[in-house]
Amino acid sequence: MNTFFTKKRKRSYALLCVFMGIAMTFLYGCGQEETPIGVSTTKTAPPQYKDPEVTREKGSRDNTPVCLVPEAPGEIVYENEYARLDASNASEGYVVVTYIGESPKVKLQITGPGQRTYTYDLQSGVQKPEVFPLQTGNGEYMINVFENIQGTQYSQAFSQLIDVTITNEFSPFLYPNQYCTFDSSTKAIAKAEELAYICDSDIEVVSEVYNYIIANIEYDHEEAETVESGYLPNVDEVLSTKKGICLDYSSLMTAMLRSQRIPTRMEIGYAGTAYHAWLSTYIEDIGWVNGMIEFDGTEWSLMDPTFASNTKNKELKEFIGDGANYSVKYIY
Repeated sequence: MNTFFTKKRKRSYALLCVFMGIAMTFLYGCGQEETPIGVSTTKTAPPQYKDPEVTREKGSRDNTPVCLVPEAPGEIVYENEYARLDASNASEGYVVVTYIGESPKVKLQITGPGQRTYTYDLQSGVQKPEVFPLQTGNGEYMINVFENIQGTQYSQAFSQLIDVTITNEFSPFLYPNQYCTFDSSTKAIAKAEELAYICDSDIEVVSEVYNYIIANIEYDHEEAETVESGYLPNVDEVLSTKKGICLDYSSLMTAMLRSQRIPTRMEIGYAGTAYHAWLSTYIEDIGWVNGMIEFDGTEWSLMDPTFASNTKNKELKEFIGDGANYSVKYIY
């Protein structure tokens, strides 16, 4: 019998629901132009998280955090007077880019296999190395840096083509990056370790982290209305203030799961015609699990909590079906 349903604690898992989706109207704002699907426009206090009324005995799974540390050792470097690209660890699924020019507004574009282009904001004036994932697999990546001239006009300041062979396909989804920053001192990582203490499996860890987040983090409607393009989440700030926008929810959960050695992807795309965000995780012997997962004891089916919270179950399942209504545009 599955140990998930026989674990010795006073908890019923007749139905396992694992969070994987956070709604957003667009990547940075989550609600500036329209109300996110599955998010109420009425401010309500989040439910209070309650630990299971059981003795928290140690689960069989090792809950020791593992925070992979991106490095820029300078073994393979391309640079000019505007930018420096350290591709020494491209085989680990990431590159490190540092802007060293003087423009106050800078963009980075990475185009990988499949010709999907990812655009990021680079920090200027600080010469700070920043980590970016190579999330589209093996092949050639074109890396360009653009400086703002005026308005929305940019000029190319740096360009480099690199050929990448990633040794571990899960690496891009285990390391921290610009959208999901964490290390061993991050408080969110300690919280993930605490939550994973009682778990016997990865899927239980996902469930514990999800249940904690939905019970403790409140959607910040005010921030959603005022946030500017280029916003990057701070997972510890979200954890301490207990509120955030869609990207904050996603980043926090991603950081917590990655630190528990669970490959996790932040996925941005469309649910029907609505711009939306959700997560997927890789579970050994199951594969990549997308959306919200319902497990009835024998089968897994796709669900999405941001729809589930405001949609009747029958309508939800009819919409989700086999997942065809979900279209991924970006992965972080």
